[in-house]
Amino acid sequence: MRYAIALMLALALNATANLMMKFGVKHFKETGVTLAQGIVPVGTALATNWVLILGLLCFATNVVFYAYALSGIRISVAYPIMFSGGVAIISLVAWKYLSETLSPAQWVGMTLILIGVFLVAREMKPGLA
Repeated sequence: MRYAIALMLALALNATANLMMKFGVKHFKETGVTLAQGIVPVGTALATNWVLILGLLCFATNVVFYAYALSGIRISVAYPIMFSGGVAIISLVAWKYLSETLSPAQWVGMTLILIGVFLVAREMKPGLA
């Protein structure tokens, strides 16, 4: 059970990190700083972008939880959950909060992904790592 919890935390952190990177880059673009202005202004703008920094921290924390989850869950089960679950979470949040559109085919695909994650997750049994 603790490995499944670690996997879910890793999944949430990974999706959060990707979304924070997107929001952070959006904020960076709004500053108007470009490489033409030099590396110092770009570096300063990136280093002071708390959303981007927090996204990177989420990525790092995700690795810790995912590595722990892999110590107790087969990678053939853990990776599909991480990847597919991340795709579903990110797509849904992007649709809801970033005004990205999802076509009917994408909605069907998302549904199939979630069904697939459910089927793969059913194979998550203790002691099978």
